[in-house]
Amino acid sequence: MKVDGACACGAIRIEAEADPENTNLCHCTDCQTATGTAFRVSVRVPGANLKVSGKPNIFVKTTADSGVPRVQAFCGTCGSPLYSTTVGDGVQPLYMLRVGILRQRDQFVPKRQIWCRSAQPWLTDIASVPRFEKQS
Repeated sequence: MKVDGACACGAIRIEAEADPENTNLCHCTDCQTATGTAFRVSVRVPGANLKVSGKPNIFVKTTADSGVPRVQAFCGTCGSPLYSTTVGDGVQPLYMLRVGILRQRDQFVPKRQIWCRSAQPWLTDIASVPRFEKQS
């Protein structure tokens, strides 16, 4: 499906073809640190299907478990995470597009969870946490 979105300040815009079936929820400690929360939700997008308007800032992070470097792209103005991808020339890029920046985010329900050994234990009981429609 066609998707589009932007960072919080609108300086970076994204368009892509993305299959909601390729949506992952990642519990790894790198994702927890990068998001400032318990997990990250991303959808896998082939490089040929991604169009980026604006110039993201890039941080190359060596992943904790595999030692493989990954490009982490974010907006240099507002800090919104945009995507991660492979490093290197001649590599067919595969992007992990951050679902939170997409206007169609409600259609990207995670189909699998990865790095569950790092998941925060309280996530299994989140339904019991009191809910409010807005901040009071």
